[in-house]
Amino acid sequence: MKAAGLVFSHLHDDIVPELTKYRTMASVPFGGRYRLIDFTLSNMVNAGIDKVGIITNYNYRSLLDHIGTGKDWDLARRSGGIKLLSPFITAYNAGGVAGVYSTRLEAMLSSVNFISECSEDVVVCSDCDIICNIDLSQVIAYHLSSGADITLVTKRSGDVGNVTSRHSAVICDGDGRITDVHACTPDDGPDTAICTNIMVISRAYLLSVLGDAAAYGYTSFFRDIMSRNVGRANYRAFPLDGFYAIINSMAGYFECSMSLLDGSVRRELFGIEGRPVYTKVRNSAPSLFLPGSSVTNSLVADGCVIEGEVRNSVIFRGVRIARGTRVENSVIMQDGIIGGGCSLNCVVADKNAVVRDGRVLSGHSTMPFFIGKGIMV
Repeated sequence: MKAAGLVFSHLHDDIVPELTKYRTMASVPFGGRYRLIDFTLSNMVNAGIDKVGIITNYNYRSLLDHIGTGKDWDLARRSGGIKLLSPFITAYNAGGVAGVYSTRLEAMLSSVNFISECSEDVVVCSDCDIICNIDLSQVIAYHLSSGADITLVTKRSGDVGNVTSRHSAVICDGDGRITDVHACTPDDGPDTAICTNIMVISRAYLLSVLGDAAAYGYTSFFRDIMSRNVGRANYRAFPLDGFYAIINSMAGYFECSMSLLDGSVRRELFGIEGRPVYTKVRNSAPSLFLPGSSVTNSLVADGCVIEGEVRNSVIFRGVRIARGTRVENSVIMQDGIIGGGCSLNCVVADKNAVVRDGRVLSGHSTMPFFIGKGIMV
């Protein structure tokens, strides 16, 4: 059975303001050559979804540049393909004040035309601040076989890490049917199921609840839709196996980036047969490692020139690291320039950042030193 995709590119932009000042969450760089949306789009494409709507809000120019026509994900199609759902003024905001949508439910309401025009029976919804490689075809098959109205993909709280009230705890019976949904509290233990913000929804049911939301002024999907109907509707949970991470702070971004240096994590994300992670293809020259350079336990993308020492770091495309410099436990994004005689530890440098000769910069894993896009230090 065919499914359509709905991607929220802008939700939770405020939790990492350093990285989303000039871009939306979906286009935050990650892993040397990817953007966060690559994981969401790849999960959908690998499940055979060939119609995807991407809800945008603001600061989405870099997202448009990255997505293009969608050809790198095989979504440049005459029928279906990728649809960028641009923002517009809506009257669905809380208090009756018109404005650009800010919640998940308001974003869905703004995209009701896209949803109603789909001929697919189910809609797969996903945020862009999550990193995982999931077989969505299994989730869709479970959703259909159980006759569910909504199926939430869940993960054990103890495996998620820093769980906050932004996350929703999901309580299920022995059959996998959801009996309660509520915002996470300190009382929720490590075995509590947490919603990963990946869900499969029957299209007819989604249109029905969106009609109710518009009529009654609902704004929260989990509080106003799921919590109100959890006893009447058929809501199901599907546990996610394998690696899962969520970007919920700058420290969280740094931790997720450093986790890529673990070979088992890389295999769970990029080594699954039949489920590759696609991204925008760039024709760059191979990286150049000059005599005297040293690279240990690091990810180095193409187009780099390395003269110094790199340890336990993620180096994006086109980065130059001069002689006599030591970069460790750091993330240096595209086209960054690190001068000679520098020492960097626990640093996150955004695109086109420049560190001049002789600088000593150090942060901590819980509070990395951040250099903004195009900033010279």
